[in-house]
Amino acid sequence: MERIKDIFRREAEAIKNIPVNGFYENAVDAVYERVHLKNGKVITSGMGKAGQIASNIATTLSSTGTPAVFLHPSEAQHGDLGIIQKNDILLCISNSGKTREILELLDLKTSLYEDIPVIVITSDPESELARRSDFFLLTGNPEEVCILGLTPTTSTTVMTVIGDAIVVLLEEKIGFTKMEYAKRHHGGYLGKKSRDE
Repeated sequence: MERIKDIFRREAEAIKNIPVNGFYENAVDAVYERVHLKNGKVITSGMGKAGQIASNIATTLSSTGTPAVFLHPSEAQHGDLGIIQKNDILLCISNSGKTREILELLDLKTSLYEDIPVIVITSDPESELARRSDFFLLTGNPEEVCILGLTPTTSTTVMTVIGDAIVVLLEEKIGFTKMEYAKRHHGGYLGKKSRDE
């Protein structure tokens, strides 16, 4: 039980130590402009575990009034890049900031629509990905709780929390209501709960 408590403590500390910078407000403003004023969408992307977090962020954004889709960076090279439209905004996740497929996705995006802004969630502000972004949100580079220090565990926890912050800030910015939530959740417990008076 003490070991479990220690794992939870370390993950909680990592969340508390996520660096907060002005890029949060700027990124949310950019999403608002591209999606809610220009009818674009958020396109999230990442490889491996980071990709799973990116997919989760996309679905959570969509369910809370900000249309978003996940684009697999490898599939983008085989035609899925066509999902990108001129008023979209790209949110990429890479803990190292060096993920080859994500860097290649930026090249592909630029060749299609050069002006699409890029938000990055990463641990390294000096990484190539951070340098090529318009806004980078830092994880704080926490030590993984994995006994090998390798498996994405703590890093994916903080990525999820950063995504949650973006979601909540956008909910507030657009004045998202319970009624609007209900329109997007027809079935299930949450759908019923959102329609309860």
